[in-house]
Amino acid sequence: MTWEIVVGLETHTQLLTRSKIFSGAPNAFGAAPNAQASAVDIALPGVLPVLNRTALEYAVRFGLATGGRINQRSVFARKNYFYPDLPKGYQISQYELPVVEGGSLRIALADGEKTVRLVRAHLEEDAGKSVHELGGDSAVAAGRGMSGIDLNRAGTPLLEIVSEPDMRSAAEAVAYARALHALVVWIGICDGNMQEGSFRCDANVSVRQPGAPLGTRCEIKNLNSFRFLERAIEYEATRQIELIEDGGKVTQETRLFDAERGETRSMRSKEDAQDYRYFPDPDLLPLVIQDAEIERVRATLPELPEARCERFGRDFGLSAYDAGVLTSTRASADYFEALVASSAAEPKLCANWQMGELAGALNRDEKDFTQNPMTPEALGGLLRRIADGTLSGKLAKEVFDVLWRGEASSADEVIDKRGLKQISDTGAIEKLVDEVLAANAAQVADYLAGKEKAFNSLVGQVMKASRGKANPAQVNETLKRRLAR
Repeated sequence: MTWEIVVGLETHTQLLTRSKIFSGAPNAFGAAPNAQASAVDIALPGVLPVLNRTALEYAVRFGLATGGRINQRSVFARKNYFYPDLPKGYQISQYELPVVEGGSLRIALADGEKTVRLVRAHLEEDAGKSVHELGGDSAVAAGRGMSGIDLNRAGTPLLEIVSEPDMRSAAEAVAYARALHALVVWIGICDGNMQEGSFRCDANVSVRQPGAPLGTRCEIKNLNSFRFLERAIEYEATRQIELIEDGGKVTQETRLFDAERGETRSMRSKEDAQDYRYFPDPDLLPLVIQDAEIERVRATLPELPEARCERFGRDFGLSAYDAGVLTSTRASADYFEALVASSAAEPKLCANWQMGELAGALNRDEKDFTQNPMTPEALGGLLRRIADGTLSGKLAKEVFDVLWRGEASSADEVIDKRGLKQISDTGAIEKLVDEVLAANAAQVADYLAGKEKAFNSLVGQVMKASRGKANPAQVNETLKRRLAR
């Protein structure tokens, strides 16, 4: 029997504001428990919420970036449920009239591209956090581990982004999540730190036979890594298929992913909208956004990834693949443009080094472009010396390693101190070639007898004699000329 996986994602994006969405309390990670919980956040009697204007601007920015419709009138609602880390007994969210509706996101897949439609993006506040197994080692050992509530996160501004169920595999869901993550970081509304919970996904997973109506879905909550997202969807889809094929029925429920066991497990029955008893929040007036405000936010948008990728292909003559890699993050794209400008080298050479040596060093040291220790000016200076023939490829990698370790500030400094300047003098190279040919008569004979590998061996001998400093192109040309005599 053939089955089709159907996936939709709800993504909670923490907005990069200085204060919380309805209070003036700091919106920062890492403070002592409950140190950033204001009277509004913990719902003391008599307090009133006031909307953070920047949070609204960020929501509008996202809507414009994805081609969504900005609702000029939206409403905040109370979403009622009980949970220990929700001090008010309700969450301020948006339901019937969100700030953004529609829009789409294009994702890159192994076999091409796909557009994922968006349902909505609405503003809401985050809840607090339950912290389990408190109390010292002795208390835990005695089975008396306690749970505590940290309300620092309560009131953190969230933009919940809801997709249509357009994805048909775990791989597609991960591609969508990566593209969404890259976009919210690119436009400056989220720091994207998944370890700190700034970007969390809930996956709605169901299965069906191709062409059949949508099956019963299960929601997997709070997936904070792309790897966990993929594993959770794959496991859940397999679980549902096996359940149905064994004669059972899928129950609509909320599930958690156990990363250690690699499986999902039931958390609670899945609520529907009526279970939350939504109603307009009487403490917050309907939100009205004027045309002038929308246009003001539009003017703050940076060049978006898709447009920048197209421009890199057009202006720099890069392939679609190279342009896509270089514009995978805004930091990477900014670095490339600065590198081209500082080096005055061919854009393809810049792209090769950024995607090759630089990316390799970043991966090895587990850094991203925001933590890159090598400035585009430093790498640009190195590329200038490759372009003008001062350095061979091998020597350039040696210089790169020195710069990466912070042992010098420029390529020229390394070249001067280590005597790494490439030998490009014709007379010097001819002398080296003649010496190698005289000392390797057997290999010369092999080459003249038609053994091409002998030529590569001779090239290696010349490079060894020059301690890697000879210009490889000139060595090849001189060897061929001498052997043809």
